[in-house]
Amino acid sequence: MEPTQTSKRERRRTMRSASFALVAVLAFCAGLIIGGNSSAAEVVAHIPLVGDGLDATPDQNVELTDFWKAWNALQADYVITHASSTLPSAKDRIFGAIQGLAASYGDPYTVFFPPKEAATFADNISGSFAGIGVEIGVKNNVLTVIAPLKGTPAETAGIKAGDIIAAIDGKSTDGVSIDEAVSRIRGPVGTTVDLTIIRAGKALDIKIVRETIQIPETSDGLDAASGVYHIALYEFTANSANLFDEALARFRASGSKKLVIDLRGNPGGYLDAAVDIASHFLPKGATVVTEDFDGKEPNQVHTSLGYDDIPPGTKVAVLIDGGSASASEILAGALQDNHAATIIGTQSFGKGSVQTLIPLDSGSLKITVARWITPAGHWIMGNGITPDIVVPYLSAGTTTPPKVDPQMARAIKFLTTGS
Repeated sequence: MEPTQTSKRERRRTMRSASFALVAVLAFCAGLIIGGNSSAAEVVAHIPLVGDGLDATPDQNVELTDFWKAWNALQADYVITHASSTLPSAKDRIFGAIQGLAASYGDPYTVFFPPKEAATFADNISGSFAGIGVEIGVKNNVLTVIAPLKGTPAETAGIKAGDIIAAIDGKSTDGVSIDEAVSRIRGPVGTTVDLTIIRAGKALDIKIVRETIQIPETSDGLDAASGVYHIALYEFTANSANLFDEALARFRASGSKKLVIDLRGNPGGYLDAAVDIASHFLPKGATVVTEDFDGKEPNQVHTSLGYDDIPPGTKVAVLIDGGSASASEILAGALQDNHAATIIGTQSFGKGSVQTLIPLDSGSLKITVARWITPAGHWIMGNGITPDIVVPYLSAGTTTPPKVDPQMARAIKFLTTGS
């Protein structure tokens, strides 16, 4: 029996929330967080992994003659050449064909997990694992670091946003899916993973010891010299909206009317958190983001709750960079398109798709089902958010971090001088 429209939407809404919470175990609007947090276990309980209700009617418009020719030729002619090898079962071959079908769409977030990999994926999103604390995605067809998470082994080891992961423990990542890469990077606490990365055309070998990942969610404070208040968000979890409320209360108590929201290196998280935070700055009913299903079901427009609690006359700047993804891009895009803030920094990552997880036999099929569109109609996926004021963190040709953060300095200048 085919799922009803309501069940489809409910399943997609569940997985959208899961992906945001885990940032990329499902790609959370964004890539994958390699590491865990306490909200993961709460999410996994709601993921529908039992029964599929999928339509199994053959598509009469699809010609499968070549498939059966290949199947029969392999069945008749294939000879084992390694003593340790065994012939795959018919079920394993079917699973392999489904993997190839999913891969043919050319979307790194649309994949099929055979039973063993499906079980590993379920363990990953349960939060019962250790890692290095880095979100990864695919950019320009290569496995790329979206951002190392603050205070994690990846950050300590020097992993940077934009690093290309060429090999994991000496094995090439060519053709490796995000989910497979995540599985290879995760492992028991105290063990080491060896990453070969490409940065500025040079190969670097970085060994990182896995830990249980605990990520700080926010920090905030007043710069007494300029009177500018800053709130940094490191991810969007189920608790982020409450933490932002508390930071915003301290901002109001400070008497400042100049605010910087720092989303640099924030790989994303819960959609609801992004909508809630945007609601402090946008009038009730203003569009935050649109979930576009390409006509396969009605678009879902997520709108501001209109908290109306920002002091009149407050100027807001938002900092983004190549490590800002998913929910970070939704928040930045909403404030930019609604003219509620000025965006400063460099182009964001460009992770703007929604995945759903569908049980299939004893495996799982993860499918991109929607894309995120900003209020002005811009696709986030592959494009990211373009700053109003472009300020690179490093000067051209340099690798040494500056003593003064140039992006924050530019935001302070903008808020204090208006230019």
